[in-house]
Amino acid sequence: MKKLENLKKGDIIGICAPSGGAASDEDKEKLDEAIKRLTQMGYKVIETASVRKEEKGRSASAEIRAKEFMELLENDDVKFILFLGGGDYLFEIFDFLDIEKIKTLKPKWMQGFSDITGIEFLWNTVLEIPSIYCDNAKSYAMQPLYTNLKDALEIASGKKVVQYSFEKHEKTNSTIMETFSEEAEKDINSGYELTEKVEWKNILGEKKIEIQGRMLGGCLDCVQRFFGTKYDNICTYIEKYKNDGIIWYLETFEMNSPELTRILWQMKNAGYFKNVNGIIFGRPLIFREDYKITFEEAVKEILKDLNIPIICGADIGHVAPQMAIVNGAITTITLENGKGKIEIL
Repeated sequence: MKKLENLKKGDIIGICAPSGGAASDEDKEKLDEAIKRLTQMGYKVIETASVRKEEKGRSASAEIRAKEFMELLENDDVKFILFLGGGDYLFEIFDFLDIEKIKTLKPKWMQGFSDITGIEFLWNTVLEIPSIYCDNAKSYAMQPLYTNLKDALEIASGKKVVQYSFEKHEKTNSTIMETFSEEAEKDINSGYELTEKVEWKNILGEKKIEIQGRMLGGCLDCVQRFFGTKYDNICTYIEKYKNDGIIWYLETFEMNSPELTRILWQMKNAGYFKNVNGIIFGRPLIFREDYKITFEEAVKEILKDLNIPIICGADIGHVAPQMAIVNGAITTITLENGKGKIEIL
């Protein structure tokens, strides 16, 4: 993996919107607050032209979104790229990215999650450039900043950060989309609404889990889009780093038990779990338990024959708060008595 320059106070953070944009007045206010907060922390912030636009789920055409992202990659003054938010159409930009040119550029830290999985997974498996899977730009409107948001910036700054599982998490919306829509309207400035007890689950029942390997993954809804495409370099990547071993980290935005089973079956039979030391799943946001099959039951049934440690319910992904995961970094994950720890080596 390529080594990245540490983020420093006074550096420029570039914000772009390679998927959806800041369409509503509320989103624009959150972005303003996020920029204000980052500025107060000592950074300079710029944004690309289409960040505050959106039409039909896209901040701009695929070609323009790719061009604006490339502008930040090519700007040597920009040391960190923070993505505005997720969405649904990020993959459209891939065919407009100049991958060969990107390989010649000085790599830099990037941060985002959800639909941003597309960029970060490509950077990890094809370009071998680390990135941070954690909250997008708008979350930095929160006051005070939650510890995970500060952790992400400290990781990019080169500091050694050990992350421990949180005490409480927000509610999940496992059955009705309407509830999610209502939750989405809450004021991020007031912070997370932490009401549910965090418990990491050991699916196969070992007393204690301790695994080490290179982190690979993201939002499973997006990771599956790579399978069988010209951007699918997964098997080559996991073979190259077989001596380190791989830890897959996966989380879902919206899924049901049969779909989860089918995707994991496909991954297993495509060889994507070769050289894997363990798998850790984040809390699913919207999950429908078809046939009364829970998320954990679906995972255990399809993956139990891998005979590797499997964790569910981790602080990763759409159900806040989420830990900052570094794609491609050798990481140790420990689980005991429902509590977890993630340490980047």
